[in-house]
Amino acid sequence: MKNVKSQEAPGSAQGRVLLEREPGERRVATLSFDHAARRNAVSVAMWRDLGAVCAEVARDPELRCLIVRGAGDEAFVSGADISEFGSVRSGADDERAYEQTSGGAMAALAALEIPVLALIHGFCIGGGAAIALACDLRYAAEDAVFAIPAARLGLGYSQAGIERLVQLVGGARAKEIFFTARRYTAEEALRIGFVEAVHPKHELDATVREIAARIAANAPLTLRAVKRAVRESQRDPARRDPAAMQAAIDACFASDDYSEGVRAFLEKRTPRFRGR
Repeated sequence: MKNVKSQEAPGSAQGRVLLEREPGERRVATLSFDHAARRNAVSVAMWRDLGAVCAEVARDPELRCLIVRGAGDEAFVSGADISEFGSVRSGADDERAYEQTSGGAMAALAALEIPVLALIHGFCIGGGAAIALACDLRYAAEDAVFAIPAARLGLGYSQAGIERLVQLVGGARAKEIFFTARRYTAEEALRIGFVEAVHPKHELDATVREIAARIAANAPLTLRAVKRAVRESQRDPARRDPAAMQAAIDACFASDDYSEGVRAFLEKRTPRFRGR
């Protein structure tokens, strides 16, 4: 898979989104938000790039797990790039266009069929929190700081982002996060259920990569079926698609991977899953 990034040159004012693999590793990739001058704040160009990266990931049959992180060690994503708001979010029409771009990118991230892990260090604020919420699992460094300061800016937060937060931490806690607009430490985020675990900063990268490798070694169709079932279970019952959930389960039992998994268990060896 090639790197996908914005059209601007590296280090440009608009930032960039990168998709990279470890040498020799085809099953795990890392998506990085790279906008060092603004603590990885996401520009409109970067929102567009995020959609392109997600499309690239979705087309790759070899990819089993995606890690999402901020470039450097100061921030995951410090929010949307507020310096652009005067030109790209100056009124209701502009806001709808902006939301279509940013919301579409986050929807594409949330819709990926493979597991997506957020590796969070430093600032995870506003749009950064929304990106983390669109991931399946979130792992934080001890220095991580979380906040959704929409009420300090007077902006309306996306319905999809609020729904994901409510599903994760509950309605009352979500209201506290929005009403107070205060910052939460990594330990507070762990206590309220926003993140799965907190690790020393110098261990976070290796720990998340180890988790990703463990996930990537498992049966892709099973992971896909679980992710689909969890997503459907969080919808209103009237909007659920039980036929799609059952089809994903049936695909597991009809797969070569199921036969391989049983054989490997009986032969006491590590299974070699191929995703079919």
